Amino acid sequence: MILVIAEQREGVLNNASWEAVAVAQELAESKEGQVKVAIVGSKVDSVAGELASAKVAEVLVVDDPALELYTADGFVEAVTQLIQAESPEIVCFSHSYQTRDFAPRVATRHHRCLVTDCVGLKVNQENLVLSRPMFQGKFLADITMSGSAPHFASFQIGARRVDSVIRGEVNSPVRHVEVSIDASMIRQSPEAPFKETKQAVDLTQAERIVAVGRGIKGEEHLPIVQELVRLLEAELASSRPICDAGWLPMDRQVGSSGQTVTPRLYLALGISGAIQHLVGMKGARTIVAINKDREAPIYEVADYVIDRDL
Repeated sequence: MILVIAEQREGVLNNASWEAVAVAQELAESKEGQVKVAIVGSKVDSVAGELASAKVAEVLVVDDPALELYTADGFVEAVTQLIQAESPEIVCFSHSYQTRDFAPRVATRHHRCLVTDCVGLKVNQENLVLSRPMFQGKFLADITMSGSAPHFASFQIGARRVDSVIRGEVNSPVRHVEVSIDASMIRQSPEAPFKETKQAVDLTQAERIVAVGRGIKGEEHLPIVQELVRLLEAELASSRPICDAGWLPMDRQVGSSGQTVTPRLYLALGISGAIQHLVGMKGARTIVAINKDREAPIYEVADYVIDRDL
């Protein structure tokens, strides 16, 4: 059985959880297994109902007052008890900041390692082989998971498309799993979620993104782009050189050292498509590039190319 640990905050499902479900469904098909999805928190029945639209064996609800606010100690204990109760072969996470905080400790409790930031998988002679980028995406390393279960892996945002999730004709069954959390063992005191600045934007949740690169030539051309962003009701993003030059703040950067995004539409204006940028946006559903350089790497991933001046 493959277990997906979905993620929510204040009753809102993290969209990246659907990508982890898609990965698990793909893996279950190759291994002729089944998928279960778990949601951890307090009063998360509405999120469980949302997850039940996926074609899975069960949606598991781990509900406890001590889990209302995220803490590493609380989630480590809850997920550990869940794994002991369900005995999955593989546990899948989305590669979020929250996962990076608690999932390595869960894996360590089972004397296993967590393979992080994966983008691909395959089954080779009964062994699971995971692919993950190395050295800022310059190449992919294949990692074989062997030994006794459970195995643990987190998958990069954009590794799969949200719309690749297989939906059921009827909702999947939902089951509550009892856990025992001793509130006194939680050492962290939760605070409000971190926000860099009032202007900081979460590009990972954007449906449409207009991104600019060095090809726009100068900062004086940004108003043209900003008007397009307004008309499309999109978010403005950029490649790293634009942020390095100070034309846009760093929270607008897409790429290996910025945000990884999976919008329905990604419009790239004057972006050549260096590998560091492509790893951050290749999961977009439709990619449109405006670029006069026919040798630009962005041509290889774009669905449509406009070979014209901006």
